[in-house]
Amino acid sequence: MAYLLVSSILQSMEIIHIILYYITVILYHGSNVTVESPNLTLSRKNLDFGSGFYTTVYKEQAIDFSRKVMIRKNSKNQSVSIYDFDIEKAESILDILRFPAPNELWLDFVHQNRRNIYTGKLYDLIIGPVANDDVFATLIVYEQGILNTEQTLIALKVKELYNQYVFKTQKALSFLKYINSFKPEETP
Repeated sequence: MAYLLVSSILQSMEIIHIILYYITVILYHGSNVTVESPNLTLSRKNLDFGSGFYTTVYKEQAIDFSRKVMIRKNSKNQSVSIYDFDIEKAESILDILRFPAPNELWLDFVHQNRRNIYTGKLYDLIIGPVANDDVFATLIVYEQGILNTEQTLIALKVKELYNQYVFKTQKALSFLKYINSFKPEETP
């Protein structure tokens, strides 16, 4: 009897965890300014997943990116904006492309977007690994033909990959709710 009770409690806890994950996700965006209302027209084109509003579930990744933006824009400010994202509702309405891990499809997609030559299907939201600085160096070697696809994917497996949620349309952005922001030196 006690075994059944413990088993039931564990199953309930697992269900609650799954429900909480799928109801809402906290996302971060690093920049040199606070972004309460994302503007897709300000996005650069030749990024991993093309133009869009880039976010991540990793606070540290957003902090690091805010530093890079500050340097690139010769600014003195860093800001990380925090959002609530209703992934469950979004999945039922948006056209979403997911890359659970770097694979040949992801590599081709990133390669085409970074060269601004992607002509495939348009998505509302794209979720997948981010090509950080280490990964970027590997991609350059791949683009130069020094590594083939298989060698590149093997090289990427030893890298620490973060993730990105890229909002490509206004429809997708409508599921993103601004919560707050912070300056990295004031990390909550």
